[in-house]
Amino acid sequence: MTENPAQQPASNPELPTQYTPAEVEGKLYERWVERGYFEADAKSEKPPFTIVIPPPNVTGALHLGHAFQVTLMDALTRRKRMQGYETLWLPGMDHAGIATQNKVEQQLAEEGKSRHDIGREAFVAKTWQWKEEYGGRILGQLRRLGAGLDWSRERFTMDEGLSEAVQTIFKNLYDDGLIYRAERIINWCPRCLTAISDIEVDYQDDDGELVSLKYGEGDETVVVATTRVETMLGDTAVAVHPDDARYAHLIGKRIKLPLTDRTIPVVADAHVDPEFGTGAVKVTPAHDPNDFAIGQRHGLEMLTIMDERAIITVPGPFQGLDRFEARSAIVEAMRDQGRVVSEKRPYTHAVGHCSRCKTTVEPRLSLQWWVKVETLAKSAGDAVRDGRVALHPKEMEKRYFDWVDNLNDWCISRQLWWGHRIPVWYGPEGQVVCVGPGEEPPSGEGWTQDEDVLDTWFSSGLWPFSTLGWPEETPDLAKFYPTDVLLTGHDIIFFWVVRMMMFGLYAMDGEVPFRTVALTGLVRDEFGKKMSKSNPNAVDPIDWMDAYGSDAVRFTLANGANPGADVPIGEDWVKASRNFANKIWNATRFALMNGATVQGELPSAEEMSAADRWILSRLNKVVAQADAYYDDYQFAKLADVLYHFAWDEVFDWYVELSKTTFFAGGDGARVSARVLGEVLDKLLRLLHPIVPFVTETLWTALTGRESIVIADWPKAAVVPGADAPGGFRDDAAEREIELVQQVVTEVRRFRSDQGLQPGQKVPAELTLTGTPLAPHETAMRQLLRLQPAGDGFHATASLPVAGATVALDLSGTIDVAAERKRLTKDLEAARKEKAQATGKLGNEAFLAKAPDNVVDKIRGRLAKAEADIERISGQLAALPQA
Repeated sequence: MTENPAQQPASNPELPTQYTPAEVEGKLYERWVERGYFEADAKSEKPPFTIVIPPPNVTGALHLGHAFQVTLMDALTRRKRMQGYETLWLPGMDHAGIATQNKVEQQLAEEGKSRHDIGREAFVAKTWQWKEEYGGRILGQLRRLGAGLDWSRERFTMDEGLSEAVQTIFKNLYDDGLIYRAERIINWCPRCLTAISDIEVDYQDDDGELVSLKYGEGDETVVVATTRVETMLGDTAVAVHPDDARYAHLIGKRIKLPLTDRTIPVVADAHVDPEFGTGAVKVTPAHDPNDFAIGQRHGLEMLTIMDERAIITVPGPFQGLDRFEARSAIVEAMRDQGRVVSEKRPYTHAVGHCSRCKTTVEPRLSLQWWVKVETLAKSAGDAVRDGRVALHPKEMEKRYFDWVDNLNDWCISRQLWWGHRIPVWYGPEGQVVCVGPGEEPPSGEGWTQDEDVLDTWFSSGLWPFSTLGWPEETPDLAKFYPTDVLLTGHDIIFFWVVRMMMFGLYAMDGEVPFRTVALTGLVRDEFGKKMSKSNPNAVDPIDWMDAYGSDAVRFTLANGANPGADVPIGEDWVKASRNFANKIWNATRFALMNGATVQGELPSAEEMSAADRWILSRLNKVVAQADAYYDDYQFAKLADVLYHFAWDEVFDWYVELSKTTFFAGGDGARVSARVLGEVLDKLLRLLHPIVPFVTETLWTALTGRESIVIADWPKAAVVPGADAPGGFRDDAAEREIELVQQVVTEVRRFRSDQGLQPGQKVPAELTLTGTPLAPHETAMRQLLRLQPAGDGFHATASLPVAGATVALDLSGTIDVAAERKRLTKDLEAARKEKAQATGKLGNEAFLAKAPDNVVDKIRGRLAKAEADIERISGQLAALPQA
């Protein structure tokens, strides 16, 4: 075993009889932080490993999605630290523009004020005060989870350094012609009173209405259909396909727009589908992106008909109405004029909603700031295509390319006060000046700064390099950039991953921001339903940590983490993980009470029992499997293999087989104590990245060393004189113990079938001649509660298994006649079930009509019946004849 030389052995402390997470976790975490285990050294000569945490919102609280991703990032970082890397896992928070501003505006509303009442400067100051008093709660919760973050490097997207980075890249992009200001159709939230980007719009199927309206008079009439009737007030044309003969006589003419005193032209546009609906479409350039494009092609007037709260502003009877009120009023007015041709209700169609407040989004013409993404997006796509950045799982590449290859220019301005204010000043003569860090903004009469702030995703898009000190050439940037892994949910590929790729490649001269993007799914409840605050299935992970410990929550989350797939989780599964932690605790207590040790080299293979050689051989295979799964981000498979190795092989078999050795004492006990110490040492280190608290407590008790956090990552166990590539292997010992397991498992099953209590002792005679099982007779008898066959032994059942024969005397333990009667009845029932299922599956008429799921169910019944017949027949055969 290779030990970290910085850790000094000490005596093994005695473990309490029970593991109580609440008494351990907080103290351990503070000790880790105080000792600086999580702090990275930019001057270190170790190879770097860097992860930046997806910055949680300053308004946020820990939810299971956070806990899930943090658990996996922590596992990766802890392992790399143990492997000898200089690891940096950098924490921080996002200023969360809209969400945070809403919090402070709510406070002001409780005082009967609005932000406009106190002014911008006072509002921003009040928001900073809110951040200091209430923000950052989630960071304390990350500590509770055990996240090994370097708190000495904590960042905030609006701290001084990151603000300088934002201003620098804005200036650079502006100077390169990649940031511009223009009137475009944007997504406007009438509740948040700001523009939002395409990816901040959630589309859902809503029940609305599709109304067909008649425009024009007499022969110059067209029928158009719309789900947003109120927008007709802003129509400035009707468009038809140039080859549509139905409207050839109208192209170029003007027709009357109902309810107004305006006429609008009929224009020919090749983008109109003549086969859809009537082949004529109303054009509202200021309130629809497709209509905006038509308007640009034909030079149409662009009329904005609503204010920022979606209130109609057009003079007339509808002025002052909310858009939805206006919709109903306009339909009624059109109906009165006989211009409603048809109405379809309900009409289900996709409607965009603000991802923050769920308000229906209003497409709106607006003067905003934009990032020209064409060249930036191409670079982001090329970096994945040429292998500089790997997406994991690889199937996610299609989604990435679908987005990055079709990216529209990005609207980056937001009509908020909390955030990075756009560093552009306007002069009295129409001058526009972009100011970089350290530059003096223009001053004098008439100069004003742009009122808008930048989209939150603009600053978080700089996160991998701005947090390391860019634009300065810092030691951290030199050592830890590019980062190694970005682990995040597949749902924010578009929000965040693409932004970081574009900005990282641009700012860092073509250097990628991370080498691997490991994408996870979303956490759902045990039935696969989405968890949300509005649903009764929402869970506060702190409640589970209080009840079962942080390790139990972490192991449950890791156990469900298949790459890219959603993660179901339920409280019963967390309880099972708590039981696993308890099992590890109890097994280690047993080991310590029996002298388990890690001191000195392992005994030779000749000194070991077959069970010793078996468990070391299996351990080395598990070490290799664990490394492969860690490297491939297969956390579910990793957790599964460690769980089953620990519980099924180490605890349920090796510990049980070793009890006879420890009871006998002598050299065998000494050898097994050293082997058990080796196995637990390496097993605890393999488990540590996932369950850090219980493994720290047990490992330090077992080894007497300082901390498992700074221990070496386990390598294959080396047995003197029996070394091999990949460490010690003994296939013969593995086969031998497999035979022991077969015998014990089969006899246990028979005992259970016969209704014997687990602790009930039964006389037995074991015939082991010609098998390698003889050395294990004592252990097998102990495991199976089998007494020696003494005088008067009468074999009433004989079980041939694994080349051996186990004869049992069940006299006085069961009523053989009653048992035979019971089994015979069960056998008849199984045969009847088989006959019924066989009959149905042989009926062609039934198979032709029955649904597939019904047929599958009957096939399952047949398979079960056949298995029952075989099992019960074997039990009957094992009973003595009357």
